[in-house]
Amino acid sequence: MKRLVYFSALLLSQFGTAQGFLKTQGQKIVDSKGENVYLKGLGLGGWMLQEGYMLKTDSFAGPQFKIKEKIAEVAGEDGKNEFYKAYLKNGITKKDIDSLAKWGFNSIRLPMHYDLYTLPIEKEKVKGENTWLEEGFKMTDELLQWCEDNKIYLILDLHAAPGGQGNDANISDNDKSKPNLWESEENQKKTIALWKKLAERYKDKEWIAGYDLINEPNYAFTGKNPNGTDEMSNAPLWKLQKDISDAIRDVDKNHIIILEGNGWGNNYNGLPKLWDNNLVLSFHKYWTTNAPESIQNIIDMRQKLDVPVWLGETGENSNVWFTELNQLLLKNNIGYAYWPMKKIDNIAGVTNVKITPDYQKLLDYWKNGGQKPTKEFARKTLMKIADSYKMENVEVKKDVIDAMFRQVNDESTKPYKKHIAPGRIFATDYDLGRFGSAYSDNDFQNVWVSTGNRTEWNSGNKMRNDGVDIYLCKDKITNKYFVGKTEKGEWLQYTVKSAQARKYKASIRYNNESSQASELVIKTEDGDDLATIKLPPTGKGIWKTISVNNVALDKGENKLRLYFEAGNANLNYFELN
Repeated sequence: MKRLVYFSALLLSQFGTAQGFLKTQGQKIVDSKGENVYLKGLGLGGWMLQEGYMLKTDSFAGPQFKIKEKIAEVAGEDGKNEFYKAYLKNGITKKDIDSLAKWGFNSIRLPMHYDLYTLPIEKEKVKGENTWLEEGFKMTDELLQWCEDNKIYLILDLHAAPGGQGNDANISDNDKSKPNLWESEENQKKTIALWKKLAERYKDKEWIAGYDLINEPNYAFTGKNPNGTDEMSNAPLWKLQKDISDAIRDVDKNHIIILEGNGWGNNYNGLPKLWDNNLVLSFHKYWTTNAPESIQNIIDMRQKLDVPVWLGETGENSNVWFTELNQLLLKNNIGYAYWPMKKIDNIAGVTNVKITPDYQKLLDYWKNGGQKPTKEFARKTLMKIADSYKMENVEVKKDVIDAMFRQVNDESTKPYKKHIAPGRIFATDYDLGRFGSAYSDNDFQNVWVSTGNRTEWNSGNKMRNDGVDIYLCKDKITNKYFVGKTEKGEWLQYTVKSAQARKYKASIRYNNESSQASELVIKTEDGDDLATIKLPPTGKGIWKTISVNNVALDKGENKLRLYFEAGNANLNYFELN
């Protein structure tokens, strides 16, 4: 009973909107009333700082500076500047923050690129001086106002520090031809000065939750691993974060300071005695299992140091993984920030930026060469992509949102769309719900860091983020997608309403390119058989319809399950008449 009461208290606390500065209290983050604050956050990855994979340029341009070079090559400097002005304007607006609050998030992590706030050291006219740029501060001011309007917290995260904070160039826009953060005292001084400037500006802002000092340091100070995973002391990292903390405390006594370890945020070896009474330790979690032992190290550190911990970045996985992770985190009172907000061709996030055919032509040219696009074509194409980033133009991924929130505490299923018999039901429109409740698939997450084996969940990488494999469909009678890669034992559930109790003819639109017949069984949610249908081979690229009679539905709501007793078939839709 005590466990249930504690669990309920956590649920209530995560919806609190009490004002006042957040602070640490033992192993908890609390508000001004001393009540636990459970941060359910999203990182605005891809806005102030682009990574190649978000724009599908990663195979030829990973860091942002290389992406900019590619854009300037086809659109010219003016075209590049026009694109980035529109991109930054459209990437995050009040509509985005309103939406995040509506969906259930109570905090936002802002990944900042330093060059929106200050000049690189090589561009300063006087060595050692700091020229401040209004653009980044203005963007942050507006974002903070939108957060205040929605009563959600904002965490400032220095995602790209001056010079770059590691050997993973993509995440910090690291130009390796120039001195990085750890090689340059000037870059370190600029980093400290930037944080002091930010703290001066936001010291009185209560909806700022804290300052995340350096995102994912990944650097070999003394070890052999280039990303610092084997470092034992991490002395330069702790010294710099201590120096930043001291500079912040000169002007701001209020806000939480968030530390990150080496090796992409997780290597805390050598951490000295904590130097501040308002510190939080952050860790990042990707592609590991959600077993309790996957977070045991950080929990042990929390207990040893009597300090809160926060999962500052996670994501890029399946809905199953999201639900299970959130259950694990909630049980252990660890808040989180998912990653990222927007990217092109995205199924594993809360929104998807839709790619355009013309942008694909640009990608093909950059990757493969050929005839160079005209500047006008490139400019129009890039401006169209910038327009696609507006909240009103992205595709909201309701299945991801459902998995992150409702499914954490609710094992029931909900219709993905309203299905009425008689009528046509597309195979991809199976119910919203957990694995084992709305569907079952043999591959449903990627935990290669734990297992050493990379796996896919939706191998077609289209439409939805469950384990169900969904592909683009070229058949004329379609909703543009089909369910494929079906295997024995997998199943899909559909909530169908029937105006009366009656028997229907079920017609299955399918494709079977194998040499063996597939078999589909229609069952009730309780496991009662309604019909068995053989799906003979069709030949490559050929879709056929096959029917069976006497499928009995009750009056009102029915939950039908389509079981694959033998795999190989691709499903487009089924129709009840």
